[in-house]
Amino acid sequence: MSEIRAGDGAYDAAVIGYGPTGVTAANLLGAMGLRVVVLERDADVYARARAISTDEEVMRIWQRTGLAERLKEDMLAERPLDFVDAVGRPFISAHPSPRGHGHPPQMFLYQPALERVLRDGVTRYPNVEVLLRHECLRLSQDAEGVELTVTGADDTVRRLRASYVIAADGGSSLTRAQLNVGYEGRTYEDRWVVIDTEMRKPWPDHDRLRFRCDPARPAVDCPTPLGHHRWEFPILPGDDEGYLTTDEAVYELVSRYGISRDSVRILRATVYSHHVRFASRFRVGRVFLAGDAAHAMPPWIGQGMAAGVRDAANLCWKLAAVLRGELPESALDSYEAERKPHVREVTRRAVFVGRIITERRTAVATARNVALRAFDHLPGFSQWVQDANWIPRAHYRAGLQARSRAKAAGHQIPQPWVTGPDGRRVRLDDALGGRWLLLHAGTAVPQPAWDHLGVPSLTVTPAGSTPAEGTLVDRDAVLLPWLRTHRATTLALRPDGYVYAAAPAATQLPPPPGGFAPAPTPARTR
Repeated sequence: MSEIRAGDGAYDAAVIGYGPTGVTAANLLGAMGLRVVVLERDADVYARARAISTDEEVMRIWQRTGLAERLKEDMLAERPLDFVDAVGRPFISAHPSPRGHGHPPQMFLYQPALERVLRDGVTRYPNVEVLLRHECLRLSQDAEGVELTVTGADDTVRRLRASYVIAADGGSSLTRAQLNVGYEGRTYEDRWVVIDTEMRKPWPDHDRLRFRCDPARPAVDCPTPLGHHRWEFPILPGDDEGYLTTDEAVYELVSRYGISRDSVRILRATVYSHHVRFASRFRVGRVFLAGDAAHAMPPWIGQGMAAGVRDAANLCWKLAAVLRGELPESALDSYEAERKPHVREVTRRAVFVGRIITERRTAVATARNVALRAFDHLPGFSQWVQDANWIPRAHYRAGLQARSRAKAAGHQIPQPWVTGPDGRRVRLDDALGGRWLLLHAGTAVPQPAWDHLGVPSLTVTPAGSTPAEGTLVDRDAVLLPWLRTHRATTLALRPDGYVYAAAPAATQLPPPPGGFAPAPTPARTR
């Protein structure tokens, strides 16, 4: 190994791992003007497509990076999904409905293509340095920052220093191991073969997601964009695991659905196990675990990658605020307080859906099919399934919010189209600009505790109003009804669109967080 070289100066943040979580963090931090170094041991994007879908809230996060519309060009949106029995008859059919984040509720993706777009986005920022084929061997921290010992492809060892570290280096995270953080949970006994293919010839309903709930051998039959298709099958007792990943075995498995060698070309078949695991801590001093380094869940509701992107979105703006002196360092404790309960709930729901899909007892599966098929004919049942047992709505019950709780506190405000003061039609987040902001319904009530700190205000006016300075026209009639439902006329919004505090008519908001000193930054409009 070559002699150790001195570092290239201090970074605001180091990101270890350049998968979806790490590259999202690099884009967000880069846009905020921080000096960032990214460490990734591989030379290129990982070729295997792991994640296959995402949701509207994650697209809203990528909107903040300015890449959402480009990413959507390579995605399939608004495809129906079915839970079907052994002969392919649906017993639950659903069409995901939007929750107000301003993007399609579910989108299928091809992960290598998605990561390339996100990595291209990072090249916009000269303040972000990406070191591929580099690995963090050791890290040590003190009261001022973290020192990272890094090895490169040529075996040269460098020492870098960063104020904070985001470890997004996967489920087998070396960083988590170095920090002696436990990874609690279990690996499911079920092992699955994941098959990625290129479509040669489309077949009927090839773009429809099906959970094939066959007790003999359950399967996931999933469309993916850019001419790809995905199947997943369990490895059953007595199966030869090595054989199941061969082309011959794969064609045998998919032939039961009418798929022939003329229909698809097999790209790869890989075996993996399902996990339910959580790091005992998401933060150790100045180092934060994110994505699979912090948690792992089974794939049934497509939230593994999404959870990591949510981690990055929650953490990055707080790191920037602390580094700028806008918030005290203690605000970073809210990262785990906000993210861990949500991840646990998403994982619980993923396990529940997985039990429906993978039931192997024939009698139980038959009863399941009959009962759920009957319920599926009831008005609103499929919507209830989605709301009650699919992805939890964006809501933090604890963390960085006012102690005096209001109904709206901890919720993320919806994102409709609005008309800005200049008369342009924009999505709400682009108008808000990623900053602390007061939002008023009707006549603005002075808020001295916030106003004297220079926190800007905007007033929401009804659809059809004339655009004016300091206003947003609620052109889709979404914001004002949402405020009424949550019994609020004034909101204090965090930069990520979550409600820090809320107040009813003619009353004062709770005070800002202790040590809050917002910098006078202009709104960013993309």
